[in-house]
Amino acid sequence: MKQLWLTAKLDIVESLRARWFQIYTLVFGGIVALLFLFGLTESRVLGFIGLSRLLVTYIQLTMAILPIFVLITTVRSVAGDREAGVFEYLLSLPVSLSAWFWGKIVGRYIVVFAPVFLAMLGAVGWASFKDIEVPWGMFGYYTALLATMALCFLGIGMLISAVARSTDIAQGAAFMVWLTLLLFLDLILLGVMIQGKVAPEVAVGLALINPLQVFRTAALALFDPQLIVLGPSAYVILDTFGVAGYKVFALAYPAALGLLSATIGYFLFRRGDLP
Repeated sequence: MKQLWLTAKLDIVESLRARWFQIYTLVFGGIVALLFLFGLTESRVLGFIGLSRLLVTYIQLTMAILPIFVLITTVRSVAGDREAGVFEYLLSLPVSLSAWFWGKIVGRYIVVFAPVFLAMLGAVGWASFKDIEVPWGMFGYYTALLATMALCFLGIGMLISAVARSTDIAQGAAFMVWLTLLLFLDLILLGVMIQGKVAPEVAVGLALINPLQVFRTAALALFDPQLIVLGPSAYVILDTFGVAGYKVFALAYPAALGLLSATIGYFLFRRGDLP
């Protein structure tokens, strides 16, 4: 356990010095600042006003930005160390492979989640200073949603990084994964249902395999519990899960997918040719 935390600490220190982390932090901090600047806390959409409106917009923007940031930066972890010859030094030190691999995951998770959470926390602090009501229930669920999103794509990124033999291949594969998940959102789902005459349950089930679709639907469910914007697909989702059940599913499934991907990546990493 000590080796794991030392590896995590080392990864955090390295990430804090990296330019990508500065850009990453600036992006999410800048998003919140711009939302306040444009007065979203004073606008009303679908009955949402104040900080609720800002959080709704923030989660939608984060859903598009966070996955690709996490994937691209994470896949460089194992693949980059392999190219740099770090493993040769690793094998000569009293650090187990499991402690190194999972320590990298813990350190990287803290690094990718902290700026997102601190940006939301900053929004809450500013709202409290301005005497704007804070929707704590929405804030708590959105925080959990972002935490599972980071875990999901971190696990996928570590799996890609463990399989790829070079940084270029790892980054290309990460971009293709993100692009594929992005393509198979509602637009493609509707095309499949119309052209292929697929049963709605099957089409919706395939769509919900996509973690991006799960996140998007869960975010919509907070301000549209009946999921009216999804059309007929909403009936299948609500009949299967219910509103509360789907909120739980939206947290449990991506977290399980991320942990499973990371575990598979670890076993492939341990069995592979490290040098």
